[in-house]
Amino acid sequence: MRLAKLICAMTVAIALAGCASFDTPSRNTAFDQSLPAGPAFGVTQPVFSEALPSFRVDEINVVVPPSLIVSEENVYYPRGDIVWRGDPYGDRHMQVQAIFDEALTRGTADMQGEVPVILDVTVERFHGLTEKTRYTVGGVHSIRFTLAVRDAETGLLLEEPRSVKADLKGFGGQRAINAERQGQTQKVRITDHLSRVIQDELRQPEGFENPQLGLVQFLNSTF
Repeated sequence: MRLAKLICAMTVAIALAGCASFDTPSRNTAFDQSLPAGPAFGVTQPVFSEALPSFRVDEINVVVPPSLIVSEENVYYPRGDIVWRGDPYGDRHMQVQAIFDEALTRGTADMQGEVPVILDVTVERFHGLTEKTRYTVGGVHSIRFTLAVRDAETGLLLEEPRSVKADLKGFGGQRAINAERQGQTQKVRITDHLSRVIQDELRQPEGFENPQLGLVQFLNSTF
């Protein structure tokens, strides 16, 4: 039944591929200031600047919610929010948090701008490749997280919180084996990738531009 559903989904995706469009929201899109930012930030009518300030990151808070479902299935397309094989079997939530902590700390280390900020990051999805996928066809490292940037002195939001899609091509077959031999493991590649993503999010007006990686990426964003 599950295989049939996947085949059906792939058929629909192929049929729609020619006309599908992907919305890429701008960081400068108007924000409805009548909506509360939430009591956690202590402000109900935030006003955000159109200009992108120069940041100095003083603190990074990464949360991997316990509600995210972990899958250890060794199949091509496992169900779950977290799929990770780049560390020995263990607490996958903690492993994913450690990756984000290292990547974001490294990516913001040289940011010595005028505005001290706190980054609040909540992981929404973290799909590496299973053994079966990595050593055959390869795929997509499907990563999504929310990012909120707050003033380090007041705790108030400086930008509208946003969901960031940060997908990365996952090597397969001989290419994956060759990468492993060169030290380019899934963990190394994803950590380096997220370091670049956070730099784009904080320095580029439109943030990180998620690459177009084909059908598997489409399925990841749909199911």
